[in-house]
Amino acid sequence: MNFTLLILIITLAFLFDFINGFHDAANSIATIVSTKVLTPLQAVLWAAFFNFLAYAIFELKIADTIAKVVDTDAITLQVILAGIIAAIIWNLLTWYLGIPSSSSHTLVGGFAGADCPCRLECSSF
Repeated sequence: MNFTLLILIITLAFLFDFINGFHDAANSIATIVSTKVLTPLQAVLWAAFFNFLAYAIFELKIADTIAKVVDTDAITLQVILAGIIAAIIWNLLTWYLGIPSSSSHTLVGGFAGADCPCRLECSSF
């Protein structure tokens, strides 16, 4: 059961990453392309360059903070599964409705929200 659940989570994580790509790309590139400042190819290369540069220069403060404050006993496969499913649904909904939102914040919110009912009774899974 746990192995099957793990494979499902990994598959959904790849799906989330794919959705994150077209969801966030529209938020970061649409304005510069629609105003014809850059071509789509130039805009994607520009975004890729600065995403890499930001990763190379700045520290990972948010990930570090989350790693320090999260109760590791609360991390279960069920919580991860529920968080990823919630993040996928929210990303697709906001993409469809044209609402700009952050996929990273959505994922963290999905995990936090998934943990709340699990705290009440996680043994029923």
